[in-house]
This record gives sequence, structure tokens and C-alpha cells, in this order.
Amino acid sequence: MADQTAFSEDLLSYIRQVSLRDDDVLAELRSNTGELPMGKAMQVMAEEGQLLGLLVGLTRARTVVEVGTFTGYATLCMARALPAGGRIVTCDINPKWPRFAAPYWDRAGVGDLIDVRIGDADTTLKSLLEEYGEESVDLVFVDADKAGYRRYYEHALRLLRPGGLAVLDNTVYFGRVIDPADQEEDTVAVRELNAFLREDDRVEISLLPMADGVTLTRKR
Repeated sequence: MADQTAFSEDLLSYIRQVSLRDDDVLAELRSNTGELPMGKAMQVMAEEGQLLGLLVGLTRARTVVEVGTFTGYATLCMARALPAGGRIVTCDINPKWPRFAAPYWDRAGVGDLIDVRIGDADTTLKSLLEEYGEESVDLVFVDADKAGYRRYYEHALRLLRPGGLAVLDNTVYFGRVIDPADQEEDTVAVRELNAFLREDDRVEISLLPMADGVTLTRKR
């Protein structure tokens, strides 16, 4: 059985050449995000953004919820994959990020599909449960403060329809999850979440060894 291939920069470059379907708006947004403080560390990889769009299509998602907007790259990738009448609700605690993202969304022609909610993610997700009801959402993407992941995951399961997908980013957390000496709050939160998901029989799971770890959980 083949083991995991080590992806060098040259091999990653090859993969992007043969599979990445980029355009000027996405490339510019990614480039400008990379120039921000911590931008390169926090932004979604181009391959992951393309995967998110594919997952929206595969699940035939019409209603998507995103926890953590940042500069809106993943938002854009998912919004582009929505069918006519689809909608993505993206929430962030800081209004400057959706403001940064909005011109790119508009240039891509999807600004009217994106519903921005500003505020604490727990509060926003609870309000969406009241507004939309349980089992009303097709896909939830979580890429926010790691200490809150377990709470966001539980909200997501209530929002998701059976067969719906919760996608959790950064689930290897820069490799820090395997360092027992690392007891930083976010590291511990991700480590504990991974252990919890392994035993959660409400979902099917797969932790993809790509980017910073991407866990797919499909609600039974």
C-alpha cells in the first residue's frame, strides 16, 4: 500500500498547473490577502477553495453557512458553485473583512448571493437556527477561532439536513496537534475535537491530509 506522498514546492506547482482553474479575480484576491499581516497563514489555499466549490456542487447545496469570512476567498469559491436561487450566509466578528471582500464578490458577479452577518459566531448560528430552522442547510464551512470549533460543530449539526456536510478547516493546526508539549488553547481544542469526531456516530468522517488538514463530516 502506498504511503502519503511528500509534496514538495515543485510537485505542488505541478498539481496547480494541471488542476487549478483560476481566474484574475481569485488570483488577485489571493495575492492581496497574502500581503496582509498573517494573510498567508490564514487564507484558504487555492486547491482547498476549489475543493469547497466542488463540494457545494456535489451536495447540490442551495443554502451554505460559513463561519469565518476573513477576506472572502472561500466565500467566493462556494458562492460561484451555487445554483440559481442559492445563498451563502457568511459570518465574521470583524466587519472589515467582508468590506475587504465585497468588491471581489461583486466583480465575480456573486455579491447578491452572499448574506453577511457580523457578530459573535455562537449568537449568529443560534439566530440562523431560529430563522431557518433545524435541518435547513446543505453545507457548513468552519474556519474561525479554533477554541470555538466544538460549539460551532454542534450548531452545524443542528442546521444541517441529513446528508449535509460540515467542513472543518485547520484540523492538523500547523502540525501542532501531535506535539504533546503544546498545550495552547487552540491546539488543545483542535486535538480534542479530532478525538471527539473519531467517535461521533452521528456523522461519517474523513480528515484529508491537504492544506492544514480539512475534515469532512457528513450527517447521517
